[in-house]
Amino acid sequence: MNSKRLYFIDIIRAFAILMMLQGHFIDTLLDSIYRNETYVIYKIWSYFRGITAPTFFTISGLIFTFLLLKAKDRGEEKLRIRKGTIRGLFLIFIGYLIRIPILQWFMGSFNTYFLVIDVLQCIGLSLILVIGLYLLSLKNLYYFSVLNLIAGILIFVTEPLYRELTFNTIPLVFSNYISKNNGSIFTLIPWFGYVAFGAFLATLFYLNLDKKQFKLKVIIGFLITGYLLIFYSSWILCEIAKLTNIKLFLDAASFNYLFTRLGNVFLYFAVFYGFENYLKIPLILKIGQKTLSIYVIHFIIIYGSFTGIGLKLIGKNLSPLQAIFGAILFMACVCFISFYYVRTNAFLYNHLRNFYFKLKTKYL
Repeated sequence: MNSKRLYFIDIIRAFAILMMLQGHFIDTLLDSIYRNETYVIYKIWSYFRGITAPTFFTISGLIFTFLLLKAKDRGEEKLRIRKGTIRGLFLIFIGYLIRIPILQWFMGSFNTYFLVIDVLQCIGLSLILVIGLYLLSLKNLYYFSVLNLIAGILIFVTEPLYRELTFNTIPLVFSNYISKNNGSIFTLIPWFGYVAFGAFLATLFYLNLDKKQFKLKVIIGFLITGYLLIFYSSWILCEIAKLTNIKLFLDAASFNYLFTRLGNVFLYFAVFYGFENYLKIPLILKIGQKTLSIYVIHFIIIYGSFTGIGLKLIGKNLSPLQAIFGAILFMACVCFISFYYVRTNAFLYNHLRNFYFKLKTKYL
């Protein structure tokens, strides 16, 4: 199996995290009078901002699964599964940790908002589910590939069925993973669908990376599939509804943001994979490798993790020009802090892993 590195993965991760930084900064601070779809620039910005999360989830599924399959070749499959499980739990832990309002708790003010689910918890649990699908498929690569593809399609198509569900009868800590009713930003469904599609893509890369002209073929495949998903997925769903007389397909077509966003992700993949050799800049690759630290730092600065004191206190008062320059400065500062002054990922992850091994040794 070809051991060469897929640099475009880190390049896309870098692009996605920078898009997230500027997106959160501008969304938090831009004056409300400029948030109007009649402004062409704002409309374009809003559209591309909407592709950031799908890109992040899809690339997370791709890189995690690709590394898992490569580990199998080296005889390190069990180790990778164990590390992946710990990694998933670690992301869930950090996702809750950065939302804990310590100062409010010290002052005797308690609420359940810190239990809402955001991107870290959703990705963490999704990685654990990918491992579950891998074990469920009996570690058969072809079964695993098809299982992920089917899971992604089913989650997207059935979105109208769970869109408005509240799940008030189950504990809040669990219902927040599947319902936005209590403030969750990302929920397991439909977002696990993007991770599943990423895992499916990983199997294609794993099986075909050594083949002649694979890169050209996959770029063309991304372009064609992306184009079809963006402009024809709703039409396809409508045609399936006519053929099967199943209203669910028509409902999915009437609010078809999941497949169209996936199409945009594929176009991103085509562009960044195509220009991979020109974008293998050390700074870009380093940003792509530091996404967790960058996410945590930006969350603390903007939303005031632990203290409640963050840039959000400024309010939505910036003009477009101020927001643009502020976002550029914000991205530079967050990346600088991540590179030189913190070891968020390594420090916390290593301690969590050591704690896990101690528990395993003592009780298992």
